[in-house]
Amino acid sequence: MAPVGSRDVARAAIRMALTDSREQERELKARYSKMGIKTAAVDHGGDFIASVNKITERSVVAAKREGVIREIHADEGAVAGATREAISQVMPKALGLNVGGKIGIARYQDHISVAVFFGVGLLHLDEVAVGLGHRAVSS
Repeated sequence: MAPVGSRDVARAAIRMALTDSREQERELKARYSKMGIKTAAVDHGGDFIASVNKITERSVVAAKREGVIREIHADEGAVAGATREAISQVMPKALGLNVGGKIGIARYQDHISVAVFFGVGLLHLDEVAVGLGHRAVSS
């Protein structure tokens, strides 16, 4: 098996955020687990501005629940920081609009990536956006 690096972890987070169903999430999670990559995914939605804190909280809670991170300050902060970075990348498209989508989280050793997939709604003219954040923590 080839070494796993930050690109692989980022790819895993993006793929988790793009899953269509819980079944697809479970299959992908099992495949990544065999590679030593821990993953989690969680849905989100609502008014963008009101949702920013909820999205960050959901990321941290999902990462802890799925065993992606330990319940320590550094790990929680890394997921929160990577989530905020990912959100900031989609902010120009989403500001003032309703959003819905999924958050994907992946970790391998000291690499943590968070991807946020957004469907941005304006009447029937939906836009899509993906943001990605990465942090390094001691494993």
